[in-house]
Amino acid sequence: MLKNLCLSILLMTSMYSILSAQDKPFVYLSNHTFSEENNVIGMVSLHGSEAKFKLKGDNAKRFTLKGKQLSIRKKYIETDTKWYDLSIEAQTGSGVHEETFRLVKDDFHKNRVIAHRGAWKNTGASENSISALQHAVRLGCQGSEFDVHMTSDSGLIVNHDPSFKGKIIHSTSFAELKHLKLSNGESMPGLEEYLTEGMKQNSTKLILELKPTTNKERAIQSAQKVYEMVRSMKAQAWIDYISFDYNICMELMRLDPHARVAYLNGDKSPELLAKDKLWGLDYNQSVFQKNPGWIEQAKAKGLTINAWTVNDPKLLQWFLDQKIDFITTNEPEMLLKMVRK
Repeated sequence: MLKNLCLSILLMTSMYSILSAQDKPFVYLSNHTFSEENNVIGMVSLHGSEAKFKLKGDNAKRFTLKGKQLSIRKKYIETDTKWYDLSIEAQTGSGVHEETFRLVKDDFHKNRVIAHRGAWKNTGASENSISALQHAVRLGCQGSEFDVHMTSDSGLIVNHDPSFKGKIIHSTSFAELKHLKLSNGESMPGLEEYLTEGMKQNSTKLILELKPTTNKERAIQSAQKVYEMVRSMKAQAWIDYISFDYNICMELMRLDPHARVAYLNGDKSPELLAKDKLWGLDYNQSVFQKNPGWIEQAKAKGLTINAWTVNDPKLLQWFLDQKIDFITTNEPEMLLKMVRK
């Protein structure tokens, strides 16, 4: 009983600190990548108020700010430079706010192949392991999908199922889960560890699925915890968010209106998702078969479209023919061969 009380106090304290942080104005950037074809990065804004913006830090000279539009000077788009860190200061009547962003050269693949839980089936890696991520990067997948749960002490752990080796994740501590081994001998990765590995490259996106939890309060808290980690690690350029929980999707959009957030559950029309300003729909293959008009509706609304989890060659080809944006598969090697024909 005392243990449960302590955990409740810890969760309430963590929730309060996150919500308090959200009351402060944040500097936002609408995009975090640049390319040789397009040196315009995005628009700068301050949550909740107007501000004058100033570039700061060692890399400030590499960028320009015209009004609120941030660009990189073309001579600094170097082929051997993966990213630059840039600080942006916002000056308001009530004070000064500063945020540092990692601006990443867009060498991300555009082949539509999303490796489901990483590339594990044909590589010997465990699902959702660091090695499965590494294999997806080595293969050249556009994205590597992975699943995140929040532990009893508000840690963030990467695993698909809500339990592992008899341990219920939401009622087990982060440290206890980290002692458990995956089938290939690796430890279950924490989110920080996973992002650290994924951010070593700029060719494969990290598709972060935040799992539903026991109640709405914990769902909102888990979204806030994930967002804070992505923001503090300056990982925005790499991350696309997905979730079955609409509360999680909407909270992520509240925290960052420019976040790329797609809904998984398949029970909402493209029209509703567009109204709520989500980035995309990421539905099971059967949903599109039952609602064949949703693909064109989503395209018309400017939503991205992903189908999961597609492993059959004929169905993979059908979705390729529909020209959807992404296909999540346990067979990334096969799909890569199909898109490269």
